[in-house]
Amino acid sequence: YEGYGPSGVAVIVETLTDNRNRTAGEVRHAFDKFGGNLGTSGCVSFMFNQKGIILIESEGLKEDTVMSDALEVGAYDFSSESGDVFEIVTEVSDFSAVRDDLEAKGYNFVSAEVEMVPDTYTVIADADIRVKMQRMLDMLEDNDDVQNVWHNWDMPDDE
Repeated sequence: YEGYGPSGVAVIVETLTDNRNRTAGEVRHAFDKFGGNLGTSGCVSFMFNQKGIILIESEGLKEDTVMSDALEVGAYDFSSESGDVFEIVTEVSDFSAVRDDLEAKGYNFVSAEVEMVPDTYTVIADADIRVKMQRMLDMLEDNDDVQNVWHNWDMPDDE
């Protein structure tokens, strides 16, 4: 499912269900309840790219070594901006091989998944609208049929 949350935040909801009518109604309800609107297929997916994202806890590891190992096995981007984790980005087609090679080198992952990564981000200035957006995301993620929720909301670190 695709749609827009409060303030035009693009949202993609991936589901797995045995009852499409129930799930569609619940997803639509979450969007409607918090000021968003469910859209048609393709209305926001063009703003996202599928990429492999591997997070490795940085404690006790040297950044240069991890970066060198990651790029050597086929990753195309490396970041250490958060400080707590190293983020390694791969093409979807290279994801499994890079993950397996890094695991063989002894790295432990915080997470390793193929994700929808937004091209651009939306900032929500109004605190009340940020609360609505967070509640919408919580409601979607609490739904048993929802597997993943991706969005382009640029969430401040202090929240």
